[in-house]
Amino acid sequence: MMSLNRYRLKHLVKKKHRGARRASKLLERPDRLIGVILIGNNFVNILASAIATVIAVRLWGDAGIAIATAGLTFVILIFAEVTPKTLAALHPERIAFPAALLLNPLLKLSYPLVWVVNGITNGLLRLFGVKVTEGNNHHLSSEELRTLVHEAGALLPQNQSMLLGVLELSEVTVNDIMVPRNEVIGIDLEDDIDTIIKQLSESSHTRLPVYQGELNKVVGVLHMRNLAQILHTGSISKAAIMQVVHEPYFVPESTPLQTQLLNFQKNTRRIGLVVDEYGDVEGIVTLEDILEEIVGELSNQGGDDNQDIHPQEDGSFFIDGTATIRDINKAMDWELPTDGPKTLNGLITETLEAIPDANVCLQIDNFRIETLQINDNLIKTVRITVLKKQDTDD
Repeated sequence: MMSLNRYRLKHLVKKKHRGARRASKLLERPDRLIGVILIGNNFVNILASAIATVIAVRLWGDAGIAIATAGLTFVILIFAEVTPKTLAALHPERIAFPAALLLNPLLKLSYPLVWVVNGITNGLLRLFGVKVTEGNNHHLSSEELRTLVHEAGALLPQNQSMLLGVLELSEVTVNDIMVPRNEVIGIDLEDDIDTIIKQLSESSHTRLPVYQGELNKVVGVLHMRNLAQILHTGSISKAAIMQVVHEPYFVPESTPLQTQLLNFQKNTRRIGLVVDEYGDVEGIVTLEDILEEIVGELSNQGGDDNQDIHPQEDGSFFIDGTATIRDINKAMDWELPTDGPKTLNGLITETLEAIPDANVCLQIDNFRIETLQINDNLIKTVRITVLKKQDTDD
């Protein structure tokens, strides 16, 4: 009864399984269930011990007490304890559901005795500060649910990955997945119109931020579909672009992805400009970015599996310094620390506590990291080698 999977039991109860419903009703008050089982169990064991002792004394005299004790202990241990309880633990449903059919009437018949026993034991437990009613909490935490998904053998790898992605939405913030401002592609109204037209014709993005000189001076977001409205006028101009841009939508950088997904849905938006506590634009986040955290990459515009990671023949990897640590961990199944900086460049500079003037080599956990290219106070390219356990111990 105690080995039953409570979540499967609830599922069977919803399916109106009779045995499951009886077992579930008994498990609502485990103190009463344990009481009736142990009363019956101890009554039988003590009765058997008394009978065996009487018979053994008549057959062998005083030596019969020792013989009865040894013999009955062996018989009860093998045939009444270890064997049946091992079988029941291995196949709880096959044993518990039929047993519930017998335990229900036994509980009703012996209820006065069970009530007395439970009253005494619950009173003793209260003296030690134990509240019996608090022992029925079977809710799973997010970490426990994540472990359950990992161990669910019936799930396909894709479905397992999606479920884990959903569970992580509340733990990951917009700042973790945003496109940083130095990689944002947008329309600068201070550029000449020919440059803007060329940029619009070559853009692979559906929505582009429009700004004056710098991203902090954003004036709106242009949907490429709205260009058709401009083309009807015969020419594209800055004034015409300004007439079809949408008002910018700003997102705090610390917003959890779960909250932001609901905000996108509530405000019917698909792109937001991520701002820090001072109101400066840090980057952009899109609905597609959040969905990719659940289902994986939705598109591959570059044609490569991962444009930031390049395997080498010696087993090492050349990685772009601006690559985010979360993307690297997901692509390579690594465990680089994610509780600090978001990018590989930030992780290295934080570890060194300075921006290196020349190429350096350092070790973080079991990863040997060598900087290969440093330009403009930014680590451009890094070589990472995964060390074996004995190498890290040395």
